[in-house]
Amino acid sequence: MARKFLYFVAGIVVLVIAGAFVFRVYGDELMEVAFVPDTEFAAQEVLETSVYADPDMWLARPELVKGNPALWLPEGFEEPENALALKTKAAVFFIHPTSFLKKDLWNAPLDDTESQARAKIFLRGQASAFNAVGEVWAPRYRQATLGAFLTEKPEGQQALDAAYQDVLAAFDYFVSEVPTDQPIILAGHSQGSLHLTNLLKDRVAGTALANRVVAAYVVGWPVSVDTDVPEMGLPVCESADQTRCILSWESYAEPADYGRIIEVYDRTIGFNGQPRKDTPLLCTNPINGDVNSSANAAANLGTLVPNDDLSDATLVVGAVPAKCDERGFLLIGDPPEMGPYALPGNNYHVYDYSLFWSNIRADVYRRMEAFLAR
Repeated sequence: MARKFLYFVAGIVVLVIAGAFVFRVYGDELMEVAFVPDTEFAAQEVLETSVYADPDMWLARPELVKGNPALWLPEGFEEPENALALKTKAAVFFIHPTSFLKKDLWNAPLDDTESQARAKIFLRGQASAFNAVGEVWAPRYRQATLGAFLTEKPEGQQALDAAYQDVLAAFDYFVSEVPTDQPIILAGHSQGSLHLTNLLKDRVAGTALANRVVAAYVVGWPVSVDTDVPEMGLPVCESADQTRCILSWESYAEPADYGRIIEVYDRTIGFNGQPRKDTPLLCTNPINGDVNSSANAAANLGTLVPNDDLSDATLVVGAVPAKCDERGFLLIGDPPEMGPYALPGNNYHVYDYSLFWSNIRADVYRRMEAFLAR
């Protein structure tokens, strides 16, 4: 079910790396031939939780200062005057999106240089939004390769399951290491958010840990309000200062064409065992911090506009608006100039965090203040 939806998300990663032209000309067939492994799935050794005691198993962790991508800030950025120092910092667990593209393996080796470099690029533009409110922990994990999302072969689901086991081991270590009274923030993007939905269901729902979660940012992944949220252990964030709740959005410029995604999504089954067909998606407006609302561009505190190789970005105020449509997709007005990686159908998935970076930073700070006050 989740893997079928990832078929479309996988195209996003192809475009980030290869550009949109090839995809538009050759489409699905090219992606399958180019990226689906033709080897047998090799079961991975299950990692013990203790493996994550090694700092080298993390792309970001409090002890890691030099080269830590989660500590990145755009040049010249200054915190707003009303952003006072928090008395208590949160522990942030961030799961990065797919960055492994090779077809000789179903899961990424932990020491694969290319995929780790791409993961760090993603963390700079995404996890950095959280570094004012806490220390970011972002684990290395043997992510499913891109091709696992482009096939109906059982190996694809096996690769996803194997990746999730690494995420669980990393999370269990993370929880064991942070103080028992420290607030926790959970976040991810794309494949990372897929794993986060399951982590919420398997590790947070019905546990005391739910009381420590300031918020969960399940960005770039569809979450059904009716069939998924009830099983994930936290309610929807309906207001800007609500805590212990879930945020999620998927960004499209207008006119938005998400018909193919809806076609697949409507054939899947939710966490409660019921069909997701015709159920609304959770749509957080990251400018307002609430759900199903509208905000004009003037309220956008800052968009990260990346350079060509994604190695740096410039913060631009008032770049895009945001409004949730009836089905639950986030519309951002006319296509903004963000670089060459927007997808067919005006899908701005790659930029889900970048479009609203400053507002996300303000959002998590506001929720932290509310959490500590209560």
